[in-house]
Amino acid sequence: MPEYVNWLRHASPYINAHRDCTFIVMLPGDGVEHPNFGNIVHDLVLLHSLGVRLVLVHGSRPQIEARLAARGLTPHYHHGMRITDAATLECVIDAVGQLRIAIEARLSMDMASSPMQGSRLRVTSGNLVTARPIGVLEGVDYHHTGEVRRVDRKGINRLLDERSIVLLSPLGYSPTGEIFNLACEDVATRAAIELGADKLLLFGSEPGLIDENGRLVRELRPQQVPAHLQRLGSNYQAELLDAAAEACRGGVARSHIVSYAEDGALLTELFTRDGGGTLVAQEQFEVVREAAIEDVGGLLDLISPLEEQGILVRRSREVLEREIEQFSVVEREGMIIACAALYQIADSDAGELACLAVNPEYRHGGRGDELLERIETRARAQGLKTLFVLTTRTAHWFRERGFVPSSVERLPSARASLYNYQRNSKIFEKAL
Repeated sequence: MPEYVNWLRHASPYINAHRDCTFIVMLPGDGVEHPNFGNIVHDLVLLHSLGVRLVLVHGSRPQIEARLAARGLTPHYHHGMRITDAATLECVIDAVGQLRIAIEARLSMDMASSPMQGSRLRVTSGNLVTARPIGVLEGVDYHHTGEVRRVDRKGINRLLDERSIVLLSPLGYSPTGEIFNLACEDVATRAAIELGADKLLLFGSEPGLIDENGRLVRELRPQQVPAHLQRLGSNYQAELLDAAAEACRGGVARSHIVSYAEDGALLTELFTRDGGGTLVAQEQFEVVREAAIEDVGGLLDLISPLEEQGILVRRSREVLEREIEQFSVVEREGMIIACAALYQIADSDAGELACLAVNPEYRHGGRGDELLERIETRARAQGLKTLFVLTTRTAHWFRERGFVPSSVERLPSARASLYNYQRNSKIFEKAL
């Protein structure tokens, strides 16, 4: 089977879930200059064609720096924010105006090779962001540097309803007609919060948040972010992470950080179960819980291959439906990726751990240990003193976790009478 067929089948639930959702996409000026920009535009048009309501916020920092250098002007910052005097504001207006036109042109140019070929795609921008001056902080006058005061929620929603892609630049206007230079992260975050967006997507140079060991952090809760910010100090990755957390605290369900340098990073993040960047989410991305009757189909998909290999004892749908309350599961993005069952053995204070299974793609994330801990907690809550397990292939795994070899004679009579000598499973037990 062609790989793209398999990918499309796995992506179809996300295609359906994203339709009619509002996504705020923030692309910094470095991303606009990057050779991968054309691919990002193509992917944004693809999202639009799939029914996603798109607001694109662009940055302009390197373009402003280039104009300042060309005019022999020195850039000035305080606490990481640009001080925008009158001469600098001219460079800002020049850079932002040219970028906005270039982005609109690129979206139009790529139409011929996009999923929207043959239809008209409208990109709309305007005075949709009201701003106010930052003013004087610690004795430093920021002049024309501002912060978002209000986003025109009704106006933007009307444009999105009309199937336009809304383009927001890092400029804001005051009721008195003043122009303010804004941080694109501020514009994107406030737009996401005020529009009640389903997602905030932030492009950066890295794949996402990188930990102290150089590994990608795939998922965070907003309350976990401050510890990472302290470690990162003052850099752009910290700014993105702070923006993602602020959006979540403001009501946005999910914020994503992806790479503008990696081709297809946006689609990988949105249409695959594990994504390719860092997710900051209000709710838990992966949860360990008790099984419900709706999980029977997912359990069958998980355990059937192991039953065919003789690793697990076969269970029919009817058996699973009858015994569903015995199961605990790990659910990831609507998919059951691991399970285990606890059976109390009649006329005894012992229980049996059975049907411990983890999807092969997720066997190195400690999910077996999570389920074992869950089963042991449930067993103790039921007043059980001993936990038995019968296995043919995973004896060492259980021994490493405190189980000791046992025998049929040690099993309570109600379970010993059902022992399958032909299967010849090894028996282990653990005192609770």
